Amino acid sequence: MSGTEQQGKQGGLERGQSWGEQLRRLLLIVAASVVMAVNIKSFVDAGGLFPGGFNGLTLLIQRSAQQFAGVSLPFTAINLLLNVVPAVVSFRLIGKRFTLYSCLMIALTSVLTDLIPSMPLTNDVLLVCIFGGIVNGLAISLCLLGRATSGGTDFISVALSERLGVDAWNYIFFANCGMLAVAGLLFGWDKALYSIIFQFASTQVVHMLDPRFKRTTLFIISNRAQEVYEQIKDTTHHGATLFHGTGLYNGEERDMLYSVIAGDQVKQITRVVRDIDPHAFINILKTDQVAGNFYRRPHD
Repeated sequence: MSGTEQQGKQGGLERGQSWGEQLRRLLLIVAASVVMAVNIKSFVDAGGLFPGGFNGLTLLIQRSAQQFAGVSLPFTAINLLLNVVPAVVSFRLIGKRFTLYSCLMIALTSVLTDLIPSMPLTNDVLLVCIFGGIVNGLAISLCLLGRATSGGTDFISVALSERLGVDAWNYIFFANCGMLAVAGLLFGWDKALYSIIFQFASTQVVHMLDPRFKRTTLFIISNRAQEVYEQIKDTTHHGATLFHGTGLYNGEERDMLYSVIAGDQVKQITRVVRDIDPHAFINILKTDQVAGNFYRRPHD
């Protein structure tokens, strides 16, 4: 095979992988929008809740217009209008593809929420809060796996996380509590307080499932440390530190690599290390916080 043919084949493979990644993102976003819309028309409507974020703000405006002015407003129009400014901010600070996929998520969720009929599953408000919050968190997590958001405060959370390198979801939860306080003043504190439980359950699910801000420390003892490091660098774009030591069991000199990687890369790196050195010893530790430079995979 000539060099030109080989380059053409590699270019085709890269394009194929790019299309595959785009299709994966699209499927995740469609699934997330369906789950979120169904959740709104089942658990959220059944409990008369406000789910927080701009979806909750949209419902607050919708119900306020209906109750105090007798006007029925479409969910889609309100939600799209509210998300204009956060989308512009996201486009500038995070990335254009990330923002476009997020806008698709917002549009699909809005349209499906208007189209899907109300279908309450239970009248037990506590069950609605807990399981509705879990389902809402699952929908947001699917969206994040597709490298997009459900809009509104999620744009803000991701932007803060990108700029400050912190997990901002709990901060957004407290901001949502302010909006729910307004809902409490207008529609009764029982709905607002139940909505806070809903939002807390949702936030904890996202916090648990979002892999971007989970850190894992690897200690790898191997006789082929340089090859292992090259794979870590090429696969994760993270560095490593090499320590030389002595195995006290048999007195042999050993090399140990120390590296901190993202939590969702552990299985991949472990598999690669095993392929290079089946006898390697790997110690995997959860890392709560990292200070200093740490590579973050871009959203786009």
